[in-house]
Order: sequence, then C-alpha cells, then structure tokens
Amino acid sequence: MKVAHDPTEGLFVRLPDPEAPDPFTRAEIKQILETPTNRTQELLMIQFILWAGPRVSETIALTWEDVDLKQRTVTFRRSKVRGAYRVTKTRRSLRKVRLLEPAWDALRKIDAINQNKMPETVDIVERDNKTVRKHKLHFVFLKTKSGLPHTNDFVVQDRFLKAHLLAAGVRYHGAGQCRHTYASQLLTTGVVSIDWIAEQMGHTNGNMIRQHYGTWINEDGPDVVGILQHALNLQPTSPVIRVNRRYKNSRQPQTGLIWAFFGLQKPQTPDFL
Repeated sequence: MKVAHDPTEGLFVRLPDPEAPDPFTRAEIKQILETPTNRTQELLMIQFILWAGPRVSETIALTWEDVDLKQRTVTFRRSKVRGAYRVTKTRRSLRKVRLLEPAWDALRKIDAINQNKMPETVDIVERDNKTVRKHKLHFVFLKTKSGLPHTNDFVVQDRFLKAHLLAAGVRYHGAGQCRHTYASQLLTTGVVSIDWIAEQMGHTNGNMIRQHYGTWINEDGPDVVGILQHALNLQPTSPVIRVNRRYKNSRQPQTGLIWAFFGLQKPQTPDFL
C-alpha cells in the first residue's frame, strides 16, 4: 500500500549535547593525592587511573600477570562490569600501555603493600558473550579493609572518591573524569599527538579524544601566546602619538600639547593669579 504522505516529514530528532570533559587540574591532583586517608590502596588506584588513563572497570580487573614493573608497562586484557569479568569489549581495547612515573609509582607501592598475594579463581566471559573460561589470577588493586578484589566500579566512586574529594576540598568529579584527566593533561602539554593518546587509551583514532575525552586545561597549559610572540619575533612597541601640525613648532609648554592632543583648548590663566 502506497502512503500518500510521509508522517515523519519535517520532523527532527534533537539529541542533547554530549557531556563535556571535566578533568582535574594539576593543583587539584596534588590536593587529592596529598590528602591523608586510611584507604591507601583506593587512593593509589585513583593515582594510577589519573596517570595511566584506564577505565575504572579495567583497573579493578587488572592483575599482576598483566604488569611488567621492569619495563614499566601494563596490558589491559579484561574489565569487571556489573560484577562479572569480561575480556575487553573491543580488540582495540586490548592494549599495552607505557606508564608515566606517577602510575608506575602507584604500582610499586601497591606491590610493597601486598607482599603475600593470594590468587583468585574467576570466570571470564569471552567476547562472544557465551564462552566462559576459568582463570587463576592475582589482582592488583584490593580493598584496603578486607584485602579482597573490588566488586564493581560503582563502589570506588560512591564509597571512596566522593568522601575523599570532600576531605581534599576539591569539587566533585565522577571517577570517569580521572580517565578524562589523563587525556586532557597529555593533550595540554602539546608534546604528544592525539593519535598517540588514543592508542594508549584503546581507541582506533583521535576522534574520540577530540569529541569526548580530551580538552585543553588553561591552568596547566604552556604560555602559548608567549611562545607565539617569540616564534614570530614580536616585540612590544610604544604607541605613536600624533600631534596636530599647528602645534609642531609651537613654543608653548608641554601641557599645551597634552590639551591639544585631546582636541581641547587650554584654559587661559586669570589675570588675578
């Protein structure tokens, strides 16, 4: 049956703007990491995410089998979502990441805390969402109080990060913003390309960084204007003041020139003065 008129003609679906990245500044990071807490391992986890850029779900699923402290690399192979361990959602997300100093330092401290690492036997769902394999693994980030692996990523955000940010005097950012902070801090240096950042974070190209993850942090960025002025050899110059020609050779005092510059007539001095 042929429809005489398309009822959807002229209709437009308007989607809300995507949430802008809200990264931590370097000053905020300093406050967060220097604020005392009795939940040391959770704070070291936040330090690791800030400077390595994984998802929280990937972080709580990280194991010592994935870590090479000598080479300063970690391989993200799995995540924990809604209490279940799964391999990375895309093959691109399976990646080896080279660690910056603060992220590597967090792992060294965790390694020193958990000397007697106990293996956990867990089920891991493969990418087809059907196959399940058992693995015996040693998890990196454990709960400070119980020494057990984290149950899900919401616990890290709701039961630790909110309270710690309040104690640190830092306005609330969701735990996912730690990942955004990594992308934005690297982007703000101007040292590395967006494509390199995307590779470190498990994306196929830089579009995700541009659209969702990265933003320029003015407080932490270099003095771009100063750099440009140096590169362009731009020197500050004194403003040129042009005086009306009829005053050019005048012998009147300097104050007369000032009045003339603004187009005013100098008032006459009264005879009684």
